Amino acid sequence: AGLMYISMGHMMLGFPLPKFFEGNHIAMGLAELLLSAVIMVINQRFFINGFKGLIHRSPNMDTLVALGSGASFVYSTYSLFCMTYAQVHSNLPDVQYYMNEFYFESAGMILTLITVGKMLEARSKGKTTDAVKGLMNLSPKTATVMRGDDEVTISVDEVRVGDIFSVKPGESIPVDGTIIYGSSSLDESALTGESIPVDKSEGDSVSAGTINQQGFLKCRADKVGANTTLAQIIQTVSDTAAGKAPIAKTADKVSGIFVPTVMGIATVTAIVWLICGFDFGYALARGISVLVISCPCALGLATPVAVMVGNGLGAKNGILFKNASALEYTGKTQIAVLDKTGTITNGEPVVTDIINSDGVSKTELLKIAYSLEKLSEHPLAKAVIKKAEAENLTAVSVSDFTAVSGSGLSGKLDGRTIFGGNLKYIGKNISIPKKYRSEYDRLASLGKTPLLFASTDSFLGIIAVADVIKDDSVTAIDELRNMGIRTVMLTGDNEITAAAIGKEAGVDEVISGVLPNEKAAEVKRLQGLGKVLMVGDGINDAPALTAADIGIAVGKGTDIAIDAADIVLMKNKLRDVPASIRLSRGTLKIIHQNLFWAFFYNIIGIPVAAGVFIPLFGLQLSPMFGAAAMSLSSFCVVTNALRLNTLKIYDGKNDRRINQNPAEQNQSSEKQTMVIAVSGMMCSHCEATVKQALEALPQIEEATADHNKGTVTLVLNNSIDDKTIKKVIKGKGYKYSGHVS
Repeated sequence: AGLMYISMGHMMLGFPLPKFFEGNHIAMGLAELLLSAVIMVINQRFFINGFKGLIHRSPNMDTLVALGSGASFVYSTYSLFCMTYAQVHSNLPDVQYYMNEFYFESAGMILTLITVGKMLEARSKGKTTDAVKGLMNLSPKTATVMRGDDEVTISVDEVRVGDIFSVKPGESIPVDGTIIYGSSSLDESALTGESIPVDKSEGDSVSAGTINQQGFLKCRADKVGANTTLAQIIQTVSDTAAGKAPIAKTADKVSGIFVPTVMGIATVTAIVWLICGFDFGYALARGISVLVISCPCALGLATPVAVMVGNGLGAKNGILFKNASALEYTGKTQIAVLDKTGTITNGEPVVTDIINSDGVSKTELLKIAYSLEKLSEHPLAKAVIKKAEAENLTAVSVSDFTAVSGSGLSGKLDGRTIFGGNLKYIGKNISIPKKYRSEYDRLASLGKTPLLFASTDSFLGIIAVADVIKDDSVTAIDELRNMGIRTVMLTGDNEITAAAIGKEAGVDEVISGVLPNEKAAEVKRLQGLGKVLMVGDGINDAPALTAADIGIAVGKGTDIAIDAADIVLMKNKLRDVPASIRLSRGTLKIIHQNLFWAFFYNIIGIPVAAGVFIPLFGLQLSPMFGAAAMSLSSFCVVTNALRLNTLKIYDGKNDRRINQNPAEQNQSSEKQTMVIAVSGMMCSHCEATVKQALEALPQIEEATADHNKGTVTLVLNNSIDDKTIKKVIKGKGYKYSGHVS
C-alpha cells in the first residue's frame, strides 16, 4: 500500500507526502526500492521456481511473473542510479525524467496480485486423507473369538482365517466371514449404500464394517486384514487419489509460448535500436520496456477472480466447489454417473402401496400392521409405523409377540394370532390366494419390498415398502440429458429394484449389483468414453467419487463421501448437479474472455514499448501510459468476472449440448426392435409376468409376449446385452433361448 501510495498516489494523483520527501526524488526512489525489495524477498518462491523452469526449458506462469517483476525492478534500479548521477551534476531535467522511469510499483504489484491468486487456488487440495481415516474408523478394533471352549476378546489384527467369532446385536462384524449359527438382519449401508438391511442366516456371507442389528451370530473368518472388503475400499480410495494427475492451468500452458516470445521480442528490440545507431542505454531501455509492459497483472487475475466469483455464486446456492479445478472442469462432463440410494432416491423406505383383502379395509390392515410392527426394530417396520402415525391410527395391544429374524413377526391381537413378514414365512402359516401372489410378484418386479399379513384363518393383505425417488430427480436427469450428457445409475442394489428406479428416473443406463471397489472400476471404464462426473452420498461411493474426473457428494451424505468429493451439494437436491455444470461452463467462458483482455493489453502495449511508433508518431512508452493500460486491463478482467453474478444457474433454456461422447454416438436415435425366444410360457399370466419383468428395464420401452409362439417382441430405446435379458427371464422361472431376429 505504501509503495502504491508513493508511486501512483503521489506521482499521478498528487497525494501529499511528508515534508522530507518534498523535492527529494532520490529519497522517494530509495523508499520505493526498499519497499519493492521487501515484497520480492517475501515472494522469492516465484523467482526460484520461475528461473528453474527457464533453465529446464519449460517456462511457466512463475517464469513470466519473475521476468516481469525482475525486469521492472532492475530497470528501475538502473534509472535510480542514473538519477543520482544527474543529481550530482545538477541536471534537474534528467532527474525528473528518470523519476518517471521508475517501475518499482510494477515489480511489487505483479507479485502481490499473483500471490492473491495463488492463495485463492491453494484451497484446491482435497481431503482424501480424512476420507481414508473415516473408512478406517469403521472397522472394529477388537473381535470375540473362540479359543477352545472359551470366548476371548482379541485385537482384530490377530484374527486368522478359520477362527470362529461371535457377534452380538448392535456390534460390527470384525472381518469377512460366513455365518455358521444364527440369523439376523445386517445393516450393510457402509458397503452397499442401501438403507434397507439384508436378512442373513446360516451359510450367508458377512462383511467387515457391517452392523448386526438383531440376532446373535457365530461366524467363520474367511478374509482378514488387507483382504477384507472394507480394507479393499480403503486401498481403492488411497490409490485413486494418489493417481489423480493435477490439471494444468490455462495460463501456465499459454505462458510456455508467451514467455519465450516476449523474451525474443525484447532481445530483438534492443538489437534493432543498436543497429539503428542508438546508444546501449537507450536500446537496453527499450528492450526492458517490452518486458515491463508484458507484466502479467491482468493475466494473473484472469483465472482466480473468475474462480472467486464463481465460488461465491455457488456458495449462495448451496453448491460448494472445493477447488478451482472442479469449478473449471465440471462443465466439460460427458457422462454423469449417479448413485441410487440417497442420491436419486430419498434414502429411506416409505409405504407405497396398501393392498387389502376382501375381509378388511385398508385402514384396518394398516392398523393391524402398525400394532405388530410397532414392537419390531426392523427399518421396514419404521416405514409402516411412520405411515400409520401420519394417519393418526392407534395401535392395538399385542401379546405373545415373537420376531423370527430374517423372516417375520407374530403376535396375538384381540384373541387371534397375526403374522407379518415375507412370502416364505407367511406361506408356512396360511395359504396365500393366487391373485395376491401375482400382486406380490408385480410389486417385487417394481423394486418394492412387499410385507404380507395374515391371521390363522385368513389372508389380510400386502403393504409394499420402497425407497422412492426424490421430487426433483426426474427433472435433474432430464436437464442433464438435454445438455447432451449421458446419465448412468450405478448401484449395489439388486437388478430388479435398480431397473425399476432407473426407468422411473429416466436414466440412459443402469449398472446394478456392484460392490464399492467395483464402482470405481466401472467409473474408470466409462472414463474411456468421456469425462465422467460421479454423484453419491454413501461411504461405498468414496472410491468412485475419487476415481471420477469430478466427484459430487450430496450434503446429507456421509462425511467420508463429502471428504472424497470435489463438490458438495448442501441442499441435497439433484437439480444442483446440472446447476453446477451451468456455473462451471459460465465460469470457464469468463476465464477465456479474461485471458483475451489480458493478452489484448499486451498486443497493444508491446509495440509501443518496443518503440515501433517512435519514428512515425514520436510515441514511446511512458509510466503514465503503462499504469493506465495496466489498470484498464485489470479493471476489464474484474468487471467481466463480476458478470457471473447475473448467471441463472437453474435456468436450462440456454443449455447447449456438448459434443456427444462415443457411447452416445454409437447409438441410433431410432427405436430398435428385437424378437427373442422364451420357453416355459404356458398362458396369458405367464405373458404378463414376462412383460412386466422386461419393461422394468430402462432399456426396454415395450415388451409383447406370445406364449403360443414362444417369443417376445422388444421395442428398445437403448442398447441392451443378452446377459441382462437372460438374467431377468431366468429370475421369473422361464428360459431365454436367444434372438429370433
